[in-house]
Amino acid sequence: MEPGATASGADDKGGLRAALGGLTTRGRSFFAAGIAAAVCAYVLGQADLLRVGLLLAVLPLVCVGALYRTRYRVAGSRRLSPSRVPAGSEARVHLRMDNVSRLPTGLLMLQDHVPYVLGPRPRFVLDRVEAGGRREVSYRVRSDLRGRYPLGPLQLRLSDPFGMCELTRSFSAQDILTVVPRTEPLPPVRLAGAAAGYGDGRQRSMAAAGEDDVIPRGYRHGDDLRRVHWRSTARYGELMVRREEQQQRARCTVLLDTRQVGYEGAGPESAFEWAVSGAASALVHLLERGFAVRLLTDTGRSVPGEGAEGFAGSSHQSADTAGLMMDTLAVVDHSDGTGLSRAYEVLRGGNEGLLVAFLGDLDDDQTAVVGRMRQRAGAAVAFVLDSSARLQDGGDLPAPVQERLRRLRESGWTVLPVPAGAALPELWQQAAHQRAESGTTPGSAGFSGGWS
Repeated sequence: MEPGATASGADDKGGLRAALGGLTTRGRSFFAAGIAAAVCAYVLGQADLLRVGLLLAVLPLVCVGALYRTRYRVAGSRRLSPSRVPAGSEARVHLRMDNVSRLPTGLLMLQDHVPYVLGPRPRFVLDRVEAGGRREVSYRVRSDLRGRYPLGPLQLRLSDPFGMCELTRSFSAQDILTVVPRTEPLPPVRLAGAAAGYGDGRQRSMAAAGEDDVIPRGYRHGDDLRRVHWRSTARYGELMVRREEQQQRARCTVLLDTRQVGYEGAGPESAFEWAVSGAASALVHLLERGFAVRLLTDTGRSVPGEGAEGFAGSSHQSADTAGLMMDTLAVVDHSDGTGLSRAYEVLRGGNEGLLVAFLGDLDDDQTAVVGRMRQRAGAAVAFVLDSSARLQDGGDLPAPVQERLRRLRESGWTVLPVPAGAALPELWQQAAHQRAESGTTPGSAGFSGGWS
């Protein structure tokens, strides 16, 4: 249920047959002992034993009837705090039960269904709830694995005072807990450049070289009167205003390689999870810096797919954009593809500004495809999680890996191999230093500046 929402009542899980099926071990034992005693009393002719047997057999049935006729009107609600949590962090689930009937309830046993990965199933025992009263309980959930996990439905178990019978009534509503990738704060290195869609500066759609060069337009309701261009007003005989210099947002594409053939291992510490976490960190960092950002995978699908050519993230919607991208990364999985050509087809459509790529193993063909991607970006930085490179414990990289990295650098990429256990903030800073040392690289015609 959404925070603050309620679900009135609970669904009865059956009729009298279901109530009889709710007999506990104690209730079944009493009933069986009563029947056995009644049979023995009939065979032996013992009237006193017959009365005892009837008492033992009838008591569970009386409890079943009383519990079956119970009609509690109970409302339940669930609230997640927060509903989106990074992997490895805890979220708290608040449960609230309201007795909306005029009669007090008996003992209530409350149970919420949660996936095994979030921890043990929470169970609570609620004392008698007075008419119009309420009870609130909470529990914590935690997952080291990103994903979307359903919580619920909420169940109430009703029991008689003697423990002879239990009935389960369930609410139907569920909530979703989204566990997003962990993100790390990245150092605020300066992204400078004059290319379209790149750098800390903003492009302007027109430049006024002087007062005579201004191209005015007609006055529109709401325009600031301080922008009135009096010379043009006198010339055209109507109120004219100076055009505003329209700023264009710096653009960035974050490319995440999800090919299953590109990564080895699984689990929270695997190379693929490092790449997903790295992409999430880069997205959040760039959105905070005012970039219009697009998330792209090797399948050619871009997220969120809003705005011009899939870029999104204006000042008033950056939080929503980040949330949408993080929700996507929470459930992203390996693709069945073996190449990056579909991502290249998307990138070749125009100048992408800054391109940040998180790549798995690359063969010679995919190295060539990645090299061609650089031609469509103002600047390009790649973090390569080659399995051979990650196996090296501070030693030299294998010759094939060195050759592929060299080819990418010659194409104009700033390339950093990612060893096992590497921290992205340190690699981010190294990329800035490497970019500053290399200066203008091959294939970056029309672009000046870079990471410095």
